[in-house]
Amino acid sequence: MKKTIKDIDLAGKRALVRVDYNVPVDEVTGKITDDSRIRETLPTLQYMLDAGASLVLMAHFGRPKGKVVESMRLKPIASHLQDLMKRDVQYATEAVGLEAEALAQNLGPGQILVLENTRFYPGEETNDPLFAAALAAPGYDVYVNDAFGAAHRAHASTAGVAQIIKAEGKPCVAGLLMARELEFLGQLLQNPQRPFVAILGGVKVSDKIGVIRNLLPKVDTLLVGGAMGYAFERAQNRPVGTSYFKEEDAPIAAELIELARENGYDFRLPSDFLVADRDAVDATTKIVPAGGIPDDMMGMDIGPETIANYSSVIENAKTVLWNGPMGRFEVAPFSRGTLQVAKAVARATDKGALTIIGGGDSAAAVKQMDLDDKMSHVSTGGGASLEFLEGQELPGVAVLNNKVS
Repeated sequence: MKKTIKDIDLAGKRALVRVDYNVPVDEVTGKITDDSRIRETLPTLQYMLDAGASLVLMAHFGRPKGKVVESMRLKPIASHLQDLMKRDVQYATEAVGLEAEALAQNLGPGQILVLENTRFYPGEETNDPLFAAALAAPGYDVYVNDAFGAAHRAHASTAGVAQIIKAEGKPCVAGLLMARELEFLGQLLQNPQRPFVAILGGVKVSDKIGVIRNLLPKVDTLLVGGAMGYAFERAQNRPVGTSYFKEEDAPIAAELIELARENGYDFRLPSDFLVADRDAVDATTKIVPAGGIPDDMMGMDIGPETIANYSSVIENAKTVLWNGPMGRFEVAPFSRGTLQVAKAVARATDKGALTIIGGGDSAAAVKQMDLDDKMSHVSTGGGASLEFLEGQELPGVAVLNNKVS
């Protein structure tokens, strides 16, 4: 267990806080299209302000690759935070340097400063000790990480600067959002109520092989959907037509099928698919059995038989983890599998199951379908939740102080 902001004295303290404000923005208008990640941090920020702290916030936005990109500045995000919090939020046009240092050092209790995009500096992603030292230069009393979505990266703002502040004997703790993520995801790996069902979709088997290997012995049933399903078809020497999948995933898929068979794991693959002549709203579609994808068509979703089978398993579960959509849910004709699985997970929640959506596209899907409030927990970190579920220690979590039991 990691210490949180509730375990330390914050009165009169200046805190350096890592948040995940990498939010989607409309390229034309520059307006934030989904501010969920910002809103999720508000309880942490408000708690700290109420306790008498001053807050210096660090975040990244986009992939500027170590250079200043005007469209990726954090000024609009600082303005949006100001509107949400209904209090003044200062903004520094740099993350390190004389201006940032002066603004940080002059903050009084109850004040907030947002530093410029940390990824404007090449030292951020390389965890350069000099850049980490520059981030720490204003002299902070406490470091807080509330950016679960970035905790799997050993970057200067998630690991390097925390190590410096920790070495000074000052507390490095989790924010309330980070603590909630660790609590919910930790329940999956430690002592889940059974039946425990995992649903894994998305594109690449190679991205999820570690999760599948780690979860297969722990879950009662593992359900596969999405474009990964075509790699498992190819692994069984079945036709996949023009379906999108990674050819290099087929041998990995074959290994996982064998692993499940050898150990008697309940590892379920789609028994039918919805296929289309092209990826379009007005595509011609039909349902085919597994092994029956025509050469001139592409798999776009799981079929009705698979939906019924998976839904029955899900709604009778006591613990559900879902990471990755069942098909190309963004396009109406191909969204049914993902929608029906989401509804089954919602029904499981209603029956008292612990249901966790593992971030990324599955989080986007349940939000798009207006079912996000029907889940026990929707994670803010796709890649981070996957690495956590693989059993890996996340650098941004490892550096935080442990609770003394």
